[in-house]
Amino acid sequence: MGAVLAAFVVVFLAELGDKTQLVALTLAGRYPAAKVLLALGAAIAVLQTLSVTAGALISAAVPDPAIAVGAGLLFLGFAVWTWRSADQDDEDDAAGGRVGLLSVAVAFFLAELGDKTMLTTAGLAADRGAVPVWIGSFAAMLAATTLAVVAGRALTSRVSPGLLRRIGAVAFAVVGAVTLVGAAL
Repeated sequence: MGAVLAAFVVVFLAELGDKTQLVALTLAGRYPAAKVLLALGAAIAVLQTLSVTAGALISAAVPDPAIAVGAGLLFLGFAVWTWRSADQDDEDDAAGGRVGLLSVAVAFFLAELGDKTMLTTAGLAADRGAVPVWIGSFAAMLAATTLAVVAGRALTSRVSPGLLRRIGAVAFAVVGAVTLVGAAL
């Protein structure tokens, strides 16, 4: 039980304010919260499995600057995608259905690849065992993501979805630019 709790606390704290929370917050303004949580829950399960089993190998095989450049470019792509979708109405989103939710899960999955949470989980698993760390890290990621989805839904009740998407696009662009600058230094 100690390894589960340790993994939960470490991963939850590492995930607060992380870029994947930005993804969850932005997408929660676009799709129904329950569907977003279901899609992200599936992505989290896969991510944590990868983290526990392969995270250490990825960090050893791929140089940190390459991971940072990839993440920065990915977030600039998210910025363009989010900005371009800001003018779509809710009927377009509803028509997107399964394809839209798949894009939610894939965006979240790609955003988390090589992230500090993934590497932290890999390190914890090496030290404390794969199964308890997977349980704790999955629960932590789901809890942090739920907070972001709830915040995203609350914002859409006060701010137009188009404006929220534009704000999200700018935030993605800033995160992407900062990540690329950090990789260049």
